[in-house]
Amino acid sequence: MPFTRISLLKGKSPDYLRAVSDALHTALVDTFEVPDADRFQAIHQHEKTELIFDAHYMGGPRSDDFILFHITAGKERNEQTKNNFYHRLAELLARDPGIAPENVMVIIQLTSVTDWSFSGGQSFSTMMHRC
Repeated sequence: MPFTRISLLKGKSPDYLRAVSDALHTALVDTFEVPDADRFQAIHQHEKTELIFDAHYMGGPRSDDFILFHITAGKERNEQTKNNFYHRLAELLARDPGIAPENVMVIIQLTSVTDWSFSGGQSFSTMMHRC
């Protein structure tokens, strides 16, 4: 179950934010081995002085449409799976809501099963042992 923090500048419409959320979820389901019902995201909108990024570092040029996806995942995916995900996400975001691929940055951070508690004050690994 990945959890994604989505960071972008303030001022986007609810429809724009929904399109971003949907594109992310579709890309995760299509390429990242995520079940369709597994959707956990937090969208953070920042003032221009609160989201600082280099317009040209490792790509670009980036505009004020820059968007950062910080994905925390509980299991490793191979390089091909990750590359397929990056490509699919950029493709979907370009289609709707129209974000240029140069404005899309993704960070994937891995954790272990003991780092997750889905509910009830129980770690994921403890819950799995009871099943």
